Amino acid sequence: MSDTIWIHYSRPRPHWYRLDADEQQSRKTGWATVAKISTERGALHLGSYHIRGQHDFQAVDIWRFGSPEAAFDHWSRLTAEGYNEFFAFSNNVGLSLEEVIP
Repeated sequence: MSDTIWIHYSRPRPHWYRLDADEQQSRKTGWATVAKISTERGALHLGSYHIRGQHDFQAVDIWRFGSPEAAFDHWSRLTAEGYNEFFAFSNNVGLSLEEVIP
């Protein structure tokens, strides 16, 4: 099993703010279910952070997965729940250096 870090940068798209509070909450609930499934499968959410200063994004989430495939599965389930429709994003996946350079 490899040690895989997923760094997810995000910011709301303008039409996110056009949703009423109930629809926003419904979306957040679906995305929380995706996170719960990932943690039940062994992923660890290391934290969510607000980005200060000049940056293209507003927030960053950092996760640890057992493999790049598990990180991709997490992202696939988020997009199936419409996350990418409402948030602009950039994803980075990295392997432990011990995995890459033995």
